Amino acid sequence: MKKLKFKNGDTLDAIGLGTWKSEKGKVTEAVKIALKNGYKHIDCAAVYGNEAEVGEGLSEVFKEGDVKRKDVWVTSKLWNNAHKKKDVIPALKKTLKDLQLDYLDLYLIHWPVAFKPEVDGFPESADEYLSLEEAPLSETWNEMVKAKEQGLVRHIGVSNFSIPKLKELMAETNDTPEMNQVELHPYLQQNKLLEFCSKNGINVTAYSPLGSGDRPDEIKANDEPSLLENPAIMKIAKKHGASPGQILIKWSEQRGTAVIPKSTNEGRIKDNLKSAGYTLDEEDMKEIAGLDYNFRYVTGKFFELEGNSYQNIFDD
Repeated sequence: MKKLKFKNGDTLDAIGLGTWKSEKGKVTEAVKIALKNGYKHIDCAAVYGNEAEVGEGLSEVFKEGDVKRKDVWVTSKLWNNAHKKKDVIPALKKTLKDLQLDYLDLYLIHWPVAFKPEVDGFPESADEYLSLEEAPLSETWNEMVKAKEQGLVRHIGVSNFSIPKLKELMAETNDTPEMNQVELHPYLQQNKLLEFCSKNGINVTAYSPLGSGDRPDEIKANDEPSLLENPAIMKIAKKHGASPGQILIKWSEQRGTAVIPKSTNEGRIKDNLKSAGYTLDEEDMKEIAGLDYNFRYVTGKFFELEGNSYQNIFDD
């Protein structure tokens, strides 16, 4: 399996277990299955509402002793209601408590969007948002830097940041993000963003690599195209004796990004990791390159309310 490298020498296994949408009653077991079957990369976030259950899985496996904490990379994310200077580190400490950890390997600003601190979940009106003038991303970022200096996290980064937002943050602060986690799959290949990140030493993680078909109906569009049923992906999968999901995961890994497919099914958790064992040839990669048409499953439109400043957050 490919590994992503960081400036201090740390490495990250490219294929990890995602936990977005993983039910509280199932995610503890999913984490245990993953770690016991070779995963060394678990991706979490406060807003997923299941970090305490993820923490139970981590704790149980670490106590058994076969898997050591130092060998597992754990990522989490700062939610939008904790962007104010005074709220960043307390939010991180809440995540650490829930995950039963002393430190995170990676902490990300989840979105370039700020809510008022009292907002639980998603705002229902524009006045529940903070503008980026009221809660500057640079101010939030500088608190992330402090968390790193205090040893609460080893690496810091962002999620859902476009090239303009990365440039703005880099111009205003002294520390370049070490990771940008974004939606990435054959329908949204993000070649310009990958090139920019590569030139600036920013690693990239792909989320929703299989199309996120199990996300809530309210953030789905009508007649969404299916990645798993795409004829080209299915043909390539048949050619390699793999599943379409394995081909999609391998594609991300082979491009040099991390990739975090979510599952709570034991068989699929194991099969997703086995994606590393395949190799896509030049013909496969060329055919998949032809599937890019800038289609987002996670559009960010749910942040757009009349009267707020968060229109087209991806700067498309």
